[in-house]
Amino acid sequence: MLIESDPHQTRIAVLEDDRLTEIFVERHRHRGLVGNVYKGRVTRVLPGMQAAFVDVGLERDAFLYVSDVAADVESMEDLEIDDGRSDEIGNNHNNHQVTPSIDDLLKAGQEIIVQVVKDPLPSKGARISTHVTLPGRYLVLLPTVRHFGVSRRIEAEAERERLLAILHQLPAATGGSGGSGGGGGLIVRTAGEDKGPEEFESDLTYLSRLWEKVRHRAGKVSAPTLLHQDLDLALRVVRDLLRQEFAVLWVDGEETYERIVEFLDQVQPALVAKVKLFRQQRATLFEQFGVEEQIEAALKSKVWLKSGGYIVINPTEALVAIDVNTGRFVGATNLEDTVLQTNLEAVQEIVRQIRLRDLGGIIVIDLIDMVEAVHREQVFASLESEIRKDRAKTKVLNISEFGLVEVTRKRSRSNLERLLTQGCPYCSGRGRIKSTATICLNLRTELLHLRGRIANSELLLRVHPEIARALQQEERAILDELERSLGVHILIQSDPELHHERFDVVEV
Repeated sequence: MLIESDPHQTRIAVLEDDRLTEIFVERHRHRGLVGNVYKGRVTRVLPGMQAAFVDVGLERDAFLYVSDVAADVESMEDLEIDDGRSDEIGNNHNNHQVTPSIDDLLKAGQEIIVQVVKDPLPSKGARISTHVTLPGRYLVLLPTVRHFGVSRRIEAEAERERLLAILHQLPAATGGSGGSGGGGGLIVRTAGEDKGPEEFESDLTYLSRLWEKVRHRAGKVSAPTLLHQDLDLALRVVRDLLRQEFAVLWVDGEETYERIVEFLDQVQPALVAKVKLFRQQRATLFEQFGVEEQIEAALKSKVWLKSGGYIVINPTEALVAIDVNTGRFVGATNLEDTVLQTNLEAVQEIVRQIRLRDLGGIIVIDLIDMVEAVHREQVFASLESEIRKDRAKTKVLNISEFGLVEVTRKRSRSNLERLLTQGCPYCSGRGRIKSTATICLNLRTELLHLRGRIANSELLLRVHPEIARALQQEERAILDELERSLGVHILIQSDPELHHERFDVVEV
């Protein structure tokens, strides 16, 4: 793990075998809101949408679905933690109950405590929930929900049962001094595997005190008010991701390094030895490990594979389409083996790119068609194996007869493309502009409208340099025709500041 911090932003990279698999970015002026707890005021209740708008003091009212405010939670499978990744899953769900209508639960003007579960996007406000979750190192405290569970990444049944037994002996379960009034719940996080009651009790004490502070503050202030702000990105990711499996945590920034060491000394002293301060002056931390180049590559649609094949990633409004191609790879034996090897290599890279770019929603992977059923099974098994490395909640459907694989992946924060780029002012999101030939023909049509209306003997045509070159070379016939038809001499002026599709005509 690499943490690079400066006065303007914090960036965190996770590398597996020296390859970038996850990137987190927090601009200090635009800090993420997921995990923050607010006291908000209901502004509108919409029975037709079974949702409500809540003013929490942000630029746009937050959005609250009925499922996020109902008194009983049907399932904790969608519980999300602070970094926006689905990580924990409970294993004892409440019985199915009919969800009441939103207007039975909320009224306009009502003040409620809510937590942000999804950051706002340019077109919509933040998504919130009344089910507050407070994550610690080993536990997640659910102060408003009676639910006990264990992270789905702890798979051994004996260990799950042991952890559940410990949970039920903790104060939050017995109604003791857990701070949740006996009505709260707990979930053991992945880091809690093999831990004993002492670690959990310490974590619960910290979380219970935190919840009491939130409740106390909520009773003294009026809405809209921020009641609790989650840890900054560096401490949050260290808390949630750093484990013994990591070889080293390099930190570029002495102040951040000291805060991380102090934090780990309190929550997990055994990991302090893994934290190293990066002191080199000649290159930044990300440059030293080649992360900058990998981030740039992650913003491109085409990704080359080592074999010579490639994948193309195209996000759209409805879904993300990923296409696999053999490219320059010709194989060694026969076509079917070439296809199999390309698909196997592609699925590994596809999952890495999904994690790195934080792609969410519906993802459709168009594999190269495979004739052999055993090959399709082999590729699908490889895809499932790779996707288990992803902490986000995913669901994968079998390869269809057309070679398509559908994946759904949950995401609560802006993906890498939204985070680091903005819409193109040229193409307005189309990803393409008119071809040079098309622009020249459009220019011809516009200028022919001037026939009989030009008083001078010369016209100045100001165009982009690429269009100027075309009019003087391969599209010269258009320029000659215009001069004959209009009876003028046309001067070409190239202007690199001009949009490809724009041009100006001036009589001289």
